Amino acid sequence: MITVEEALDRVLALAGPPATETVPLRAALGRVLAAPAVAGLDQPPFAASAMDGYAIRAEDHRPGAVLTVRGEAAAGRAHSAPVAPGQAVRIFTGAPVPPGAGAVVLQEDVTRAGDTITLPDRLSDHDNIRPLGQDFRKGQELSAPRRLGARDLALLAAMNVAEVVVARRPVVAIMATGDELVMPGETPGPDQILCSNSFVLAALAEAAGAEVRMLPIARDTEDSLRFTFGLAQGADLIVTSGGASVGEHDLVGKVAADLGLERSFWKIAMRPGKPLMAGRIGAAAMLGLPGNPVSAVVCAHLFLLPLLGAMQGLDDRPRPLRAVLDADQGPTGPRTHYMRARLSPGDGLPRITPFTNQDSALLGLLAQADALLIRPMGDGPRRAREIVEYLPI
Repeated sequence: MITVEEALDRVLALAGPPATETVPLRAALGRVLAAPAVAGLDQPPFAASAMDGYAIRAEDHRPGAVLTVRGEAAAGRAHSAPVAPGQAVRIFTGAPVPPGAGAVVLQEDVTRAGDTITLPDRLSDHDNIRPLGQDFRKGQELSAPRRLGARDLALLAAMNVAEVVVARRPVVAIMATGDELVMPGETPGPDQILCSNSFVLAALAEAAGAEVRMLPIARDTEDSLRFTFGLAQGADLIVTSGGASVGEHDLVGKVAADLGLERSFWKIAMRPGKPLMAGRIGAAAMLGLPGNPVSAVVCAHLFLLPLLGAMQGLDDRPRPLRAVLDADQGPTGPRTHYMRARLSPGDGLPRITPFTNQDSALLGLLAQADALLIRPMGDGPRRAREIVEYLPI
């Protein structure tokens, strides 16, 4: 068995350079920017008023000054004539500052009578003007790679970027295996259970930017497995769950090998998730996950999500956080243990409490967990209030 760290290195090595495509900005949410986006203009493109008020010359910005209002400037409607000494221009937020103006006095700070305004006895030190290019300048870049969120799209739109170069979505084919499985909505027989792994794996993969193809359940025969593997043709990544252990009915490894699998490893010194398999089959990477639901989800967080990130040009390696252990724990033994746990507020660091029952088939506890407590292999007993590491899920 190899360590989790070595297994992750081998999994990430399965990701080649990301392919790219150009998409309109409206379709870029959640995509990974693959090439820098360049601003096509300065923002703001002119000196703009930051407040509603009156634009005046800098030398007229003095206590008690009486000025004559000459004209108005609003957003989208500039006042092109220069502001002369002793004059003011009524101005609104976002409007271009007229030539010659050096300050905007807030409307609530002046006294207006007809066409004149009187400045107060005490003036603000702020000029209330947003200078040209205050936000960004023409030619400034939004760096890549980065997964684009809503705020990024706002910035790109302001940069006058209508299209972006992004990493192509990895196509992931998900295959559950086992005679015992039926799909939700069907009536299971007395010796069958519902298939849940395909749904959680598809959801995790789609949230990570993948395009998912959920394949039919493959039965525990070589013919069924070969047929279902055939349906995965064209995928960048094939993810199986179940059938990767050593039982007489665990045929995924054998059939994959018959189809040309170049295996990177099989079995990891971790729990849950020991019977994990990875490699390359034809042009596709392959991850063979355990069939137990918790094992599959833990392995997905540790290996599937980082692999999908790498396929899009991102470094999404799991990065542990720190918390205060809330209960005594025994030694771990020869495998790294990822324990389902709950987080709660603490004084500085959060507190973490692992569930007492860590059975890898319990989806109810998995749904309640928001963290995986990491217990390194060979770790001795831990006492409450010690600092430990965890991964959020």
